[in-house]
Amino acid sequence: MKILLDQGTPTPLRHHLTSHEVATAYEMSWDKLSNGDLISEAERNGFGLLITTDQNLRYQQNLVSRKISILVLLTTSWPRIQGEIDLIILEVNNITSGSYKELKIS
Repeated sequence: MKILLDQGTPTPLRHHLTSHEVATAYEMSWDKLSNGDLISEAERNGFGLLITTDQNLRYQQNLVSRKISILVLLTTSWPRIQGEIDLIILEVNNITSGSYKELKIS
């Protein structure tokens, strides 16, 4: 699956998603796009999952008709995310198309 990491998502996460094709919004030159435009561009380019730390995304965007899945990590802290890598990988591998999930990171 093609996965896009949003701006606030720590990029070292990509090294743990080895069975997927991972890009960052910055690498795609999409780092200045609004959330709605970012999601649309990701869908147009075949991304199946957006991983973000933007907890307001679901309140700012109408996600009902989206094909892309969205996984929100409820922290930007790399040490905390790193401690939950197995859980994140499990969620990524089991996410369904067009779904929205918030993942609490201890």
